[in-house]
Amino acid sequence: MNKKVLVTYATKYGATAEIAEKIGEVLQEAGLATDVLPVKKVKDLGPYSAVVLGSAVYIGHWRKEAVKFMEKNEQALAERDVWIFSSGPTDEGDPEELVKGWTLPEKLEPVAGRIQPHDIAIFHGELDPEKMNFIERTMIKNIKVPTGDYRDWDMIADWATAVADTLQVE
Repeated sequence: MNKKVLVTYATKYGATAEIAEKIGEVLQEAGLATDVLPVKKVKDLGPYSAVVLGSAVYIGHWRKEAVKFMEKNEQALAERDVWIFSSGPTDEGDPEELVKGWTLPEKLEPVAGRIQPHDIAIFHGELDPEKMNFIERTMIKNIKVPTGDYRDWDMIADWATAVADTLQVE
C-alpha cells in the first residue's frame, strides 16, 4: 500500500518552508506520495496516513498557526504516523544542546504526548537580518543571536530518510 504523506509547516521568513521542501523531496525520492503545504492551507487530514509537522521557533515559541494546527488536529494526528520538527537555533554545534535539550515548547508537550509522534527533531535555522524589521534586528543585536544560515542539509536529509524508511517498513 502506498502511503500519502503530508509535510506541513509554519514559517516566518521561509527557512522552515525550505526545510519542509527538502523533507518532501527525500520522501518523494523514496517513492512516497507527498504533499508539502503551509499549515494554513491544510483543510483535511483525511487523505494522509502520515504527517510531518514543523515550525520555526522564535524565542522558545512555535509559530501560532502551527500551535493551532497541532491542537485543532490532535485527534486526527494521534491516529496517524507523525513526526515533528522545529527549526531554530542559529549557531555552531548540536542544535539540541544549543536549546538546552528542548525539543518542543513546553506548552505543546502534553499534546505531543497524546499524539505520540515517532520522533521530535530540532534543526538549525537561518536568521537573515535583511528580512527583518527594525525592531527584530534591534532585538537580535541586543541579545547577540548569531545570524546566518546554520541549516544542516545532510542532517535534515538523514532524518527524512529515516522517516521514509519507517513508512516503507510499515
